[in-house]
Amino acid sequence: QVQLVESGGGLVQAGDSVRLSCTASGRTFSTLSMGWFRQAPGKERMFVAVIPRPGSSTYYADSVKGRFTISRDNAKNTVYLQMNSLRPEDTAVYYCAASTYYENLRERENYNYWGQGTQVTVSS
Repeated sequence: QVQLVESGGGLVQAGDSVRLSCTASGRTFSTLSMGWFRQAPGKERMFVAVIPRPGSSTYYADSVKGRFTISRDNAKNTVYLQMNSLRPEDTAVYYCAASTYYENLRERENYNYWGQGTQVTVSS
């Protein structure tokens, strides 16, 4: 079992930056693929970014590419999502997710574990 705890959300203005953190426990962190998803009101939970394993490439949704950066610190069992140039359409609950798979990680069905979510609200 893996427990995920997110932090770092809040209310910001358009153009601001926010860094989300997600700390994992319960399993060797370096063996997990770590991703971020988000869910806006009335919409499905959507893929944002993933870092499949330490030292691997990162992947992003087109809507955040060039603005968001995912990274991981295995010594701290933590994955981060640095969000720059935030827009009102980035407003959502952001979820950290962990997977024991290394492929097809844009699909939420391939994640085994989820955090409780953290709200990010971007005002215009």
